[in-house]
Amino acid sequence: MIGLPAHRVVHGAASVDLRAIARFAAPLMATNAIQALLNLTDTWFIGRLSTDALAAMSAIYWVMTCAILVLGGVGFAVQTFVAQACGSRRRARASQAAWSGLWSTVATWPVFLLLAWAGPSLLAPFHLAPAIEQLALDYWEPRMWGAPLGLATWALTGFFTGVGATRTTFAVAGITVLANVPANQYFMFGLDLGMAGAAWGTNAAQAIGLAFALVIVLSPHYASHFRSRLTWRPNLGQIRRQLKIGLPVGVMFGADVLGVALFQLMIVQTGNSAAAATQVVIMLTSLAYLPAIGIASAGTTFVGQSIGAGDRDWARRVGSTVIAICFGYMACMALLILAGGRWLLPLFVPPVDAEARAAIAVGLLVLWPAATYQAFDGLYFGSASALRGAGDTHVPAITALALSWCFFVPLSHTLVFAPGQGWLDGLPQAGLGALGGWLALMSYAMLLGLSMLVRWRSGRWRTITLARGN
Repeated sequence: MIGLPAHRVVHGAASVDLRAIARFAAPLMATNAIQALLNLTDTWFIGRLSTDALAAMSAIYWVMTCAILVLGGVGFAVQTFVAQACGSRRRARASQAAWSGLWSTVATWPVFLLLAWAGPSLLAPFHLAPAIEQLALDYWEPRMWGAPLGLATWALTGFFTGVGATRTTFAVAGITVLANVPANQYFMFGLDLGMAGAAWGTNAAQAIGLAFALVIVLSPHYASHFRSRLTWRPNLGQIRRQLKIGLPVGVMFGADVLGVALFQLMIVQTGNSAAAATQVVIMLTSLAYLPAIGIASAGTTFVGQSIGAGDRDWARRVGSTVIAICFGYMACMALLILAGGRWLLPLFVPPVDAEARAAIAVGLLVLWPAATYQAFDGLYFGSASALRGAGDTHVPAITALALSWCFFVPLSHTLVFAPGQGWLDGLPQAGLGALGGWLALMSYAMLLGLSMLVRWRSGRWRTITLARGN
């Protein structure tokens, strides 16, 4: 990318080009939608096996997601290093960052192999029925073996996003999803591997997506402009720097995901109507935030490229604009869900009996804290992504970890459970059920979003330097 990102001059004054942000973010929004489709495809195929298979998938989903996200931080870091390298017009360094991201994922493979071996111990606390536990392990072990393939793909798509080739990022995601359907069909039913076949199908699809991305990276265009065929050798210094930046990002995402998973489990324990209402509301909010993640990713690239170009003032300006867009978009979505909740909830929970009507009533009750949570979640996405573009990941990770495990989880326990229901003795128990859980989630999102915004506005990220070498 030539010059400062999203920069234009109007009537002699510099301004942020909102159209450039939209063009950049649109393929990333579509990429996130594609990723959601991948997850739905896996669920659909597993549902064809049995309800026990779905239950097994549900039991391990959050643990699996947390493990992949924590270690996947090494892939997320690539975008930051590539963006800053492109901003400084050191394109060879950009491709070196991509290759270092790939080598970093190789370094995570032993950890995933250990997680695969430790599956029975990790699932033991859930006290699953023997049949369900076996199905969960059938999926868990091969999925852990193949998880680094997904991390490697993240590294290469981080390269494409960092250089501004977001359509290529979308293409890689599209190829992966398209490959997932026949791969699942073949491994699950053609080879009759059942639950294990679902994992192998996902692994195969990610391998195909990775191969497609590698072909593009090694293509004449990238070989000519980024010297991608000459920078593949491991650079231990670069790998260490990317691990230093990326692992805190993974910890931040993992802490957030696991905290929300525990919040859901707490509500499930209070009754079916509360659990059903919470699942529907989470689904509605999740659909709304997928585009916001794409917008926020634009902030990572634009901030990184601006810093690489040596203009931290523009980095502040374009980063703040992306943050405002994320927050504004999520606030609008929150208002729409709040206004339309009375009509949306019955679509997913038909009021056919007293329990269904109770679930709708609970859903309507929690819509307002859910809407508030969603708006501030947009503030969190935007601010954290801008900070990541500047390489500022350690303090945000510590903040997210502390707020999740020292504030959100204990507060959820206090507000959700009535006396005698809780998991831990010694904590007060208000017995507010689903409403209490959503109030805790709302408070957590507000504190997390505002803390990331304060960190961004403080300008501490201005002192961080990632570049090394030529």
